[in-house]
Amino acid sequence: MPYVNVKVAGKLTKDQKRKIVEGITNLLAEVANKPPSATYVVIEEIDRDNWGKGGELLSDRD
Repeated sequence: MPYVNVKVAGKLTKDQKRKIVEGITNLLAEVANKPPSATYVVIEEIDRDNWGKGGELLSDRD
């Protein structure tokens, strides 16, 4: 049973989330022969104030 955790900075639309879940599920089915019914995908939206890169908050880089 695959479990995929996707973390993104900022917000996604419901349509974007739907496409991500569908795409990851299909990829695991095609490449690893994992049944879609057994694949879990979790999307975590991280506020850009809570994510840093290169010593700076992402929210300060905009």
